[in-house]
Amino acid sequence: MVGEPARAPALVQTFANVRRVRRLALICPLTLGLLLTLASPALARHGLGLYGPTNDKVTTDAGFILIAFFPTFVAFMSFLQWRLDKRKQARTAALKERMQRPEWRAGW
Repeated sequence: MVGEPARAPALVQTFANVRRVRRLALICPLTLGLLLTLASPALARHGLGLYGPTNDKVTTDAGFILIAFFPTFVAFMSFLQWRLDKRKQARTAALKERMQRPEWRAGW
């Protein structure tokens, strides 16, 4: 058509997308590594960190928190999945029931 810009062939666009993905795959890990390298000195206050000195009690308490967190998280997510599945089954059953009604069987 007149006035439209010429489009590049699909193969050229595919190579451009591949270059973008490769560039992103290179930049993301480098950025993440740089941020992780700079994070520890930025958050440390004379070697104490944000929480304070880390001793055996702090380490043990953190371990107990993790031991309590993961089973609770799994139980909560399982309950959530069960509720969503139950809701999906109810919607599917309602749709099947609705499609059995005569007013929904006819077309226009």
